[in-house]
Amino acid sequence: MEFYYSKCMIEPYQFDNPTLNVIYNRKSIRNFENKPIPQELKDLIITGAMRAPTAGNMMFYSILEVEDQQKKEQLARTCDNQPFIATSPFILTFLADYQRWFDYYEHSNVQEMCNRENITYNKPKESNLLMGVVDAVIAAQNAVIVAESLGIGSCYIGDIMEHYEIHKDMFQLPKYVFPAAMVCFGYPAHPEKSEKISARFHKDLICFKNTYRTWSQSRIKEFDVNLNEIRKVPATYSELENIGQYLYKFKSGADFSKEMIRSVKAMLKNWT
Repeated sequence: MEFYYSKCMIEPYQFDNPTLNVIYNRKSIRNFENKPIPQELKDLIITGAMRAPTAGNMMFYSILEVEDQQKKEQLARTCDNQPFIATSPFILTFLADYQRWFDYYEHSNVQEMCNRENITYNKPKESNLLMGVVDAVIAAQNAVIVAESLGIGSCYIGDIMEHYEIHKDMFQLPKYVFPAAMVCFGYPAHPEKSEKISARFHKDLICFKNTYRTWSQSRIKEFDVNLNEIRKVPATYSELENIGQYLYKFKSGADFSKEMIRSVKAMLKNWT
């Protein structure tokens, strides 16, 4: 069976394995039914997140549920003006969290032990942040898959990394905590519509063996062809020459991307 397609959109996968059906057919949902998610299902989602792999079983992350409607509405503005965020009945923010361990090591007199044992005592570094981000995002994806298996849709909000100072105050985040990802959950508003799922790039363009494959001009052209099968420059932007220019203008070079660059720099300055 061919698991990757060059079509713009593909039909739902059908497997005998229910886990594969959940993973392969998952898509982002941005239109939620006005229906609360029962607490027992929320608990399943959160517990599923906590069963995710974690570095050394140290869980360098925390999970923050955003329940307050005013905060949801504020997030809808600060996370790149996405109104659907305010309509989500269940929002989880996954925090890279080294503050807990820093405080615990302080409580445990670790610095005194290091001095006694001639061990270098390291305060939080960039590596701790990256480990926390990895742990947090792995936990988030577990939550997404658990929710999907329960018929609950979801959408990642990477824009939570923007406006660091605002979100830091909103959630009362200490120095060594950073919102790595936010996920909005809810029942799809139109489950009867069998939406097609988005295509992904061809496997050979993404997956290498043993060494990284630097792209030659022929590989770039192959990627360009595959990308143009998946994405198109809208007719209203016909002044742009190609899909690369369109994606840079409206993704990599857009205002929200510039704010994310500024915000992450501000967080790193505070962290280090």
